[in-house]
Amino acid sequence: MIGKLRSAIADWFDVSQEREGSLLRYTKLRRNMFLLMITVTIVPLSIMAVINYHQYQSSLKRETLEQLHALVNKSKHSMQLFLQERLSAIQYIAHAYSDEALSKPERLREIFYTMQENFSGFVDLGLINPSGVQVNYVGPYNLEGKDYSSHEAYQEVRIKGSYISDVFLGYRKFPHLVMAVERRSPGGQNWVLRSSIDIEQLNNIIASMGLGPDSDAFLLNRKGIIQTPSKFYGQVLDTCPLDMPPKSFQPTVVEKTDPQGRDIFLSYVYFPKLEYVLFVVKPSSDIFRAWYALKGQMLAVFLIGVVLIVLVTYKLTDLAVKRIRQADERREAAFRELEHTHKLSSIGRMAAGVAHEINNPLAIINEKTGLLQDLVQNMAGLEKKDKLLGIADSILRSVERARGITYRLLGFARRLEVQYELLDLNRILQEVAAFLDREAKDRDVDIVFDLQEDLGRISSDQGQLEQVFLNILTNALAAVEDGGRINLKTWQESENQVGVAIQDNGCGMTKETLNHIFEPFFTTKKGYGTGLGLSITYGIVKKLGGDIQVESQENVGTTFYIYLPMK
Repeated sequence: MIGKLRSAIADWFDVSQEREGSLLRYTKLRRNMFLLMITVTIVPLSIMAVINYHQYQSSLKRETLEQLHALVNKSKHSMQLFLQERLSAIQYIAHAYSDEALSKPERLREIFYTMQENFSGFVDLGLINPSGVQVNYVGPYNLEGKDYSSHEAYQEVRIKGSYISDVFLGYRKFPHLVMAVERRSPGGQNWVLRSSIDIEQLNNIIASMGLGPDSDAFLLNRKGIIQTPSKFYGQVLDTCPLDMPPKSFQPTVVEKTDPQGRDIFLSYVYFPKLEYVLFVVKPSSDIFRAWYALKGQMLAVFLIGVVLIVLVTYKLTDLAVKRIRQADERREAAFRELEHTHKLSSIGRMAAGVAHEINNPLAIINEKTGLLQDLVQNMAGLEKKDKLLGIADSILRSVERARGITYRLLGFARRLEVQYELLDLNRILQEVAAFLDREAKDRDVDIVFDLQEDLGRISSDQGQLEQVFLNILTNALAAVEDGGRINLKTWQESENQVGVAIQDNGCGMTKETLNHIFEPFFTTKKGYGTGLGLSITYGIVKKLGGDIQVESQENVGTTFYIYLPMK
């Protein structure tokens, strides 16, 4: 007993290990397929996303800087045009009018008002004689008679012929710049025509650039002195905290950090023939604001795409592994069925030989016993005649029992031709159950029918179906205790198939027993079972083109499902 228990535990342990190994194999396969598909899909997607990220960032930066170049260049030309137009106007007046005309206050006033009507920004107009004294003046201040001979502007214009000054406060105490033009008189004397220009027009040009609230633009001289107001780096005539960049007459952009700690793009350009430099400052965050918004959207799309890929990949790999597992199970089932068929075939041939060899001596025994009975009956006065006849009857009954066994063996071994006819499956079940009705009543076993009334007729062999149902019902009666219950149910499984279920609430079977119930000579009825009933049942159902399945649980019961084709 202990040995059998150890063997059962070892078998169970081996089966458990085999099952765990199989599950682990499919788990590893699913994991490897999942990782492979994820790698194949997400890695190229990630590489493409990184490439697009850097390309778009570079493209956006390049496009923004090109726009900044164009803006700076346009503003430089606007300022140059503004200053050049005013200087050209002064030059025209200096050469179009004589010293005498410009020396007359009324005439100079008339000229000045005409200049103001045609050109904005002129504040005053004055004539300086060869000695450096302003001899005529039109404007809001009393500057007539002022000596400019020592002023830088006067010295510069005598050397260069024209001059545009830096922005300064001067006597007026408001920011302005001065333009001066030298006029050589016919007598060889050098006169200077001088005018003050309001820088508000330069501020308007900067304002028209349309910069954002975090951007800044202003004009400096080449010494770094601010010439127009700045939002972040000081007022007019303050020293700019930003270092002066290398000289460049084309718009140039450099990246740097300002004194406030902001990362900025500084676009600048030097004015040719003028002492001015135009600065345009844009924070890096301002330039890349649109990029940051787009980057967030791209990241969201990328993450959503990755999540979808992971989910779809997981579903696909799970489905593929399930199908592989089902295919493996079907293949294993086919191998087991083939093995079972070969086993049945081999044992069938052996059974046929055994039945044939046994039937011959059984026939002799039967004939000799019959002859013996006749002799005993015809012998008058024979002592113990009844006892001898009883022994002969016992021998004949044993012969009949042995013939029944050999008949079963022959039935198992032969491939008898199927006699097809249209059958009422419900009627056959009721007739077979009627054979066992008396035994069921004696044991108080309840046989319950749940038969589909409109069940279609099937084309099959009645005798062999009766044998199938009789074998299963006999086993069910043997399995249930007195007062038990057996349910018989039929239904239309599909258009071309019907189903039969025979359920009992008997002792049930172990998993080990379930694995062997259709094997020949396997029986749990120790001492009186032959182990051929379910093997013959299995062979008949398969021969009729059907299928048989079993569900069982110990101490709960067993259900046999038989599926039969309608044709």
